[in-house]
Amino acid sequence: MYSTHIGTSTPDAVNIYGYDLCSEVIGHANLADLVFLGAQGRLPSENESRMLNALMVGVAEHGFTPSALAARLTWLGAPEATQAAVAAGLLGAGSVYLGAMEYTARMLQEAIADSSDGQDPATTAADILDSYEKSGTRVPGFGHPTHRPRDPRTTRFYQLAEEYGVLGDHGRLLQAVHAEMERRKGKQITLNGAGTFGALLSDIGFHWKHVRTVVTAARAVGLVGHIAEEAANGRADSSAQALFQHVQDNTDYQPKR
Repeated sequence: MYSTHIGTSTPDAVNIYGYDLCSEVIGHANLADLVFLGAQGRLPSENESRMLNALMVGVAEHGFTPSALAARLTWLGAPEATQAAVAAGLLGAGSVYLGAMEYTARMLQEAIADSSDGQDPATTAADILDSYEKSGTRVPGFGHPTHRPRDPRTTRFYQLAEEYGVLGDHGRLLQAVHAEMERRKGKQITLNGAGTFGALLSDIGFHWKHVRTVVTAARAVGLVGHIAEEAANGRADSSAQALFQHVQDNTDYQPKR
C-alpha cells in the first residue's frame, strides 16, 4: 500500500495538500506559494509569500553562468527538446553557484539550535567564526567577484524583510557574523545575495535541506529566458553556436601518440 499527502484526483476534482485545487488554490495562490506549501505543508501568509517571491526573483537570473551555458548548448544540439535544455542547466547548478545559499542556511540554523537560550547574536557570531577559523574552512555567504563592497541584492532583500516583518533570528545572526568578520579582518567584506537568501529563507521557515530545491525552482524560470533567446536568434546566430565555434577555432589538437 502506498500513501501520499501531496495530491490526488477524482472525476470532478483535484486535491493537493488538503486543498481543492480549483476552488482554493487556482486564482488564490501563486507559484512560489506552492513551493512554500510543498516544503512546509501550509500556504504562506501574505508577507511570507511576498518575501519568498522576492527571494526567488532575486536568484532566478545570473547571466552567462555555467548552468545557463549548459542549457544553451543543449538546446543547440536538441532544439526539439527544450525540457532537456532546462534539465541540463539545472544539472549544472551545484555547490559553486548555489551551494552558498544552502550552506549559509545550515550554518545559521545549526548555530541557533546549539546556542543557549537568549544568547546574544554577537556571541553566537563569534562562536561561528571561531569554529570556521579552527577548521580552516571558508565561511559561506561572503565575498563576490563583482559586487564590492556591498551586494545590491543583499541590501534589497533586507529592506523587504524589514518591510514585510519577516526578518528573524537567522537574518540578524548573519548580520552579526558580517559585523564580526569585518571587525576581525579590519576591512569591508561583501555579504552576498546568496548568503542573505539562505538566511531569510530560514526566517520564513525553510529547513536548510530544502534551500537548494527552492533555488533550483527559481533558476528553472531563469533558464526559460536563455532558451527563448537562443530560439529567437536562430541556430546559426545563437550564442551557443558562437561558443561552440570559438572552442573549435581555439582548440589545439595534440595527439599523445
